[in-house]
Amino acid sequence: MRYKIKLSYDGSAFCGWQIQNNADSVQGELEKALQTFLGLHIPVTGAGRTDTGVNAINYIAHIDIPDEARVEAEQLCYKLNAILPKFITVHEVCEVSDGFHARYDARSREYHYFVHFCKDPFSEKFSYRMRYPLDIEAMNEAAGHLLGEHDFSCFEKVGGNNTTSICTVTEAAWSTYRPTHVEMMGFPYSEGDYIVFRIRANRFLRNMVRAIVGSLIEVGRGKKEPSWIAELIASGNRSDAGQSVPGKALFFSGAEY
Repeated sequence: MRYKIKLSYDGSAFCGWQIQNNADSVQGELEKALQTFLGLHIPVTGAGRTDTGVNAINYIAHIDIPDEARVEAEQLCYKLNAILPKFITVHEVCEVSDGFHARYDARSREYHYFVHFCKDPFSEKFSYRMRYPLDIEAMNEAAGHLLGEHDFSCFEKVGGNNTTSICTVTEAAWSTYRPTHVEMMGFPYSEGDYIVFRIRANRFLRNMVRAIVGSLIEVGRGKKEPSWIAELIASGNRSDAGQSVPGKALFFSGAEY
């Protein structure tokens, strides 16, 4: 029987989604929890990799449990939450057809990257503090060059080992927002102190979003023109693009099936 799992995780404690030697991973923690509960090794397949420190909300995975070990979905959800560390929450488990695939059936994936400009102890863990002003209008003009189908090799980590670097980006834009402690509890702020980048694509390369954000920040600081992003894509050279920003402020924020 195949089960779909919806979960969220704080990536600060993990090397990323995928199992790696001598490092804790989200996939590894799920497989250990399943082993503890069912006494079986149950491989977990996720919607895609996330890098070290990157977070996820409403991430989708699937597992196959042999018929002889079949368990009710609600009980499985309860047991996983009881066993998993505090950094991982399972929201829902449901039975699905054997043909469902968490990775290959996803038509699009979405990420958010959070940036703040003021000194804010309540945003520090999940947002990147920028100490320079940024021109959001210029960054959005630059982000427009990301839209469509392109070879995104210039934003891919060297040695990513992907079969193709071609992705189709359907949304990419910066906007201002107000976090909960500002909206509800009156934390002092100035308009524009908090911004977020949202990007949606059919697939993403390793380190792609963090490299894109780092490059857009170069435009926002006035170091590069918005058209530079189009030039980067045409060049395909990772060394020409901006530095990758920290993973702590990046969230996998959903997949569409």
